[in-house]
Amino acid sequence: MSIQDWIKNEVDSNDVVLFMKGTPNFPQCGFSGQVVQILDYVGSPYKGINVLEDDDLRTGIKEFSNWPTIPQLYVKGEFVGGCDIIREMFQNKELQGLFTEKGVETKQSA
Repeated sequence: MSIQDWIKNEVDSNDVVLFMKGTPNFPQCGFSGQVVQILDYVGSPYKGINVLEDDDLRTGIKEFSNWPTIPQLYVKGEFVGGCDIIREMFQNKELQGLFTEKGVETKQSA
């Protein structure tokens, strides 16, 4: 299985996937940490995938999304964006709306 196939499988088989530096319990960059805090606050279950564990994955996710930076958030198979976009969507309540629209459970409508 190619790295692109593996990424596609992860994105397609999980409602919310965050490709990040580090893990949700131990983010290893500030941008990944901010997105983890937002997702934890909203209360949506998600899968965090550490791109630092595999150089092919780190390069492959950038090619998959055609987006140059990490973290990258996917919701129901759709690329949503990186840290700045997620933070702005959260502040404008658009992220919560996206989760609701896509049928993704959240703990609060903060």
